Amino acid sequence: MTQMFRVAWDLLLEASRRRWFLALFGGITLVLVVLGFSLQLDVVDGAIAGSKLFGSIMSSDIVSANRVMSGVFIVVAYVSFYGGAFFLAIACSDFAPELLAPGRIEQLLSLPVSRWQLLFGTFLGVVTLAAIGTLYGAGGITILLGVKTGMWNAKLLLGSVVGWVGFCTLYAVMLTTNFFVRSAALSGATAVVTLILGIVASFRESIAIAMNEGIGRELFSWAMLPFPRLGTLAIVSAHLAASEAVDSGMLGRLLGGCVIFSVALLSVAAWRFERKDF
Repeated sequence: MTQMFRVAWDLLLEASRRRWFLALFGGITLVLVVLGFSLQLDVVDGAIAGSKLFGSIMSSDIVSANRVMSGVFIVVAYVSFYGGAFFLAIACSDFAPELLAPGRIEQLLSLPVSRWQLLFGTFLGVVTLAAIGTLYGAGGITILLGVKTGMWNAKLLLGSVVGWVGFCTLYAVMLTTNFFVRSAALSGATAVVTLILGIVASFRESIAIAMNEGIGRELFSWAMLPFPRLGTLAIVSAHLAASEAVDSGMLGRLLGGCVIFSVALLSVAAWRFERKDF
């Protein structure tokens, strides 16, 4: 177990030296700093009486601060879910190919570390990196709006954690793919395709009804069944971020589906890794 955490730590150190992730955290910091200095909110008795951005009046109407913050949190949650998933799918696509690169994998296997530790250490390192970026951005927005409005709400962090689970599912697909075809481009592409299929799976009942009855509809329904409902997960993430009511049973089923899907794929990856010659 210790070796697995060492693999994850080494991956985080490697990521800290990459421009992708320096740009990610630098970009988030820059956005937060710019918003902090340029966004002005006039809060009176829990209501926003006016707002300015870069000195320009955005609104002079009196609006509930909770309503404004809920709208902002919904937008942030969706951007974090879809934008973060797309960015991380590209930025993390070459970790597994580099792990399996000729010369490096032989060197790693000669060390006192088992194959399953390399596999799960890589997975743990990448999803930890994603968690740090997600919480950094969500936490920064939460603190910024809390300071500006005097109203503190940590629900955005909870919504971001739900969105992070969605990326964990995507990376399980990416990691498994590389044990069959070592390609960073294919790894990133499979994540994007899985995200799209996860959105389609979220609305498979509505789509199936629109299709003509027959074998085509049945094949579509069965083909979409294994995929986690990532589109619905994004909606739930946004509702949580905005402090709206969410069906806890549905949330549990969505998260459970993502976990089962990820564990199944990682099991396939472990099986393939153990039988692969280097």
